[in-house]
Amino acid sequence: MKTWKLVSGILSIVLFFIVGLQSCAAGISNTLEANGEVGGPAGVIVAVMLLSGGIVSIATRKGGTGGNIALIVLYGLGALFGFTLAGSYGDLIIWSAWCLICAILALICLIKKKNNN
Repeated sequence: MKTWKLVSGILSIVLFFIVGLQSCAAGISNTLEANGEVGGPAGVIVAVMLLSGGIVSIATRKGGTGGNIALIVLYGLGALFGFTLAGSYGDLIIWSAWCLICAILALICLIKKKNNN
């Protein structure tokens, strides 16, 4: 699982930049269209959760259960905000799915660690 944490952390940090730029564009589009959607700001929240989750994932790849719990919370919040507030920002569903996958894998890692002790 150390390799997964390193790879997912690096991918999450890279995705932070992509999601951040897309979210800014979606936020400007939502504002100009005055459609009342909040996909842009929700994308910024998902981007921040990706960045923080990526940093925690890399920093705690050799650590204990606290890092896994933090990853579940961070990626879980990113997935929750992304899925519920995406609106017409379709790519946010993809990034939220990545957050959900990372949260589930962190949960599996947590359960495996508890069963080994």
